[in-house]
Amino acid sequence: MDRRVNIATWVSDMAQRQPEATAVVCPWGRRGGSLTYGELEERTSSVAAGLEAAGIGRGVRTVLMVPPGLDLFVLAFGLFRAGAVPVLVDPGIGLHHLKACLGNARPEAFVGVPKAQAARVILGWARASVRTTVTAGPRIFWGGHSLRRLERLGRAGGGRGVAETTADEVAAIVFTSGSTGPPKGVVYRHGNFAAQIEAVRGVLDCGPGDVDLPTFPLFSLFDPALGMTTIIPDMDPTRPAKVDPKKIIGPIREFGVTTMFGSPALLDTVGRYGVEHGVRLPTLRRVVSAGAPVAPTIIERFVSLMAPGGRVLTPYGATESLPVAVNSSDVILGETRAATDRGAGTCVGFPVPSIEAAVIRIDDGPVEFWSDDLTVVDGEIGEIVVKGPQVTHEYFDADEHNRLGKIRDGDTIRHRMGDLGYFDERGRLWFCGRKSQRVITRDETFHTVPCEGIFNTHPDVYRSALVAAEVDGVTIPVICIEAEPGIGSADHARIRGELLELGARFDHTRSIRSVLFHRSFPVDIRHNVKIGRGELGRWATAQIGRP
Repeated sequence: MDRRVNIATWVSDMAQRQPEATAVVCPWGRRGGSLTYGELEERTSSVAAGLEAAGIGRGVRTVLMVPPGLDLFVLAFGLFRAGAVPVLVDPGIGLHHLKACLGNARPEAFVGVPKAQAARVILGWARASVRTTVTAGPRIFWGGHSLRRLERLGRAGGGRGVAETTADEVAAIVFTSGSTGPPKGVVYRHGNFAAQIEAVRGVLDCGPGDVDLPTFPLFSLFDPALGMTTIIPDMDPTRPAKVDPKKIIGPIREFGVTTMFGSPALLDTVGRYGVEHGVRLPTLRRVVSAGAPVAPTIIERFVSLMAPGGRVLTPYGATESLPVAVNSSDVILGETRAATDRGAGTCVGFPVPSIEAAVIRIDDGPVEFWSDDLTVVDGEIGEIVVKGPQVTHEYFDADEHNRLGKIRDGDTIRHRMGDLGYFDERGRLWFCGRKSQRVITRDETFHTVPCEGIFNTHPDVYRSALVAAEVDGVTIPVICIEAEPGIGSADHARIRGELLELGARFDHTRSIRSVLFHRSFPVDIRHNVKIGRGELGRWATAQIGRP
């Protein structure tokens, strides 16, 4: 018989253990406030019953478009509790991608704030499939149900227990950001979520008594399952690089935050401000940063603000599988930084205990069946492949992506990360960039992260990006440079010469002879840190082709 699993059970268990403990605090905005674990459980139970009465029950795919706040927690766990299947799409991916994602998911219900409901009607999101709507806020011209009415209805009926879903039952469809390809709907099963919670608990070593400031909304949904207190920051989650540092530092001090999730871009912005203004954050013991490699300089700067012994943790993974491996600031700054600066790539640490990771030969085509013969020797760069209970098995209604991204291994599935890397002699995993972004010329292949690591050591370079440019039908490697603030065009000739001299010292960068300066790299919406190398490559081709 299938094992009964539902992520909402963790919240119910925490409500029994610590009903008076604070679960969520939103200290800003018109709809601010707080919920204890007991209150969160009560509201979640009522909302689940109301949703079910409205026809949003077990297996019903339901778009959830509610910004960070108390309602997001209540609705997310209310949907899980009812056995519905939340469809989560980052609204920052753009209207075209958003409409395509919702059309692909074919949701039967749509739960959102008035702005999202209006956009749904006007822009025709999932018009062919949506039958039931719930508005978190006032309804205007689109009808449907209101969240408050459903919650009252559910409360009057005595609420709802947690649906007895199975480990293999679909729990959610979470769309990738589309920063390195088209957005894809990742199918999460309840067993995947259960394994993720245990893996995250092991990585963070956190639980009741910890206070978290998660600056990425989806990551915040782990907090109630772990028994932490969530402080919702006042920021635009689609623009972490533009965050007001005072709106991060203030809540950390006010609420005694012990844990924070922040993209590398956010850590850079807040860290620079903190160092400049002599900020100290004595309660902050752990910071989690993911989405792309975190530059050692960013880590070093941020650690200087934290409590003595505080660490920045850099888990490696993806929407399809998280976490895969984890490294920490003490190892990065004390051991692996020097190798990164010499072009070894980014050390992402040892795989977490629940993950079986392997590195296979680079192949842009499908690999149908697993064989140990696919693997390469330690030290050789190949594609990272993972297997484990938190690894998702499929994309929703996307046969071609499943064919290219999954490998059948007996009765389970291995996921191809689409990332290149290698194992060192100690069994640590090193990240060398996206497979699709390697630059292949007539004579050699260049991997993004090892090459960029060399140029990023220059003190006037904020970040670099290796891209392919086409010159007279020939592919050439180009290193694009985004300079540190205050560096102007008058400095470019000097820096270009120094960078070419720097690259000439290493075999894998010696033949990179084109350096271009770009004002501000295109980056992903979700973390503001994954570089749009395709767009940058087209720009580089145009620049080199100018007379």
